[in-house]
Amino acid sequence: QVRMVESGGGSVVSGGSLRLSCAASDYYSSHCLYWFRQAPGKEREAVAVIDSDGSTDYTDSVKGRFTISRDNAKKTLYLQMNDLYLEDTAMYYCAADRADRWPCDYNYVTQPGFGAWGQGTRVTVSS
Repeated sequence: QVRMVESGGGSVVSGGSLRLSCAASDYYSSHCLYWFRQAPGKEREAVAVIDSDGSTDYTDSVKGRFTISRDNAKKTLYLQMNDLYLEDTAMYYCAADRADRWPCDYNYVTQPGFGAWGQGTRVTVSS
């Protein structure tokens, strides 16, 4: 009974595309589902969030290039990543609130014990 499992990472050239998936399992019904990433030597940063109504928000650096979505039948969270930059290279993590809150808050889910997290999937963008 896996809770959160990311997949779809890999190596691509700049300008290419990838679609990340997260099997959310028991936490798919959470109001808020998130994508975070962490690049080597940098702090973890929020990438995107989607709530149960389909409302989304993105960090400025990925706006217009990434799309977050969720599939209710498959209980899966997605991140479509287009026009990838070298700076997008990172480990990508999906996360869900263990207890619902409104509105969704990147700083809430990162609090100890407040979020359910996957193991990560690596994205490497090369020139």
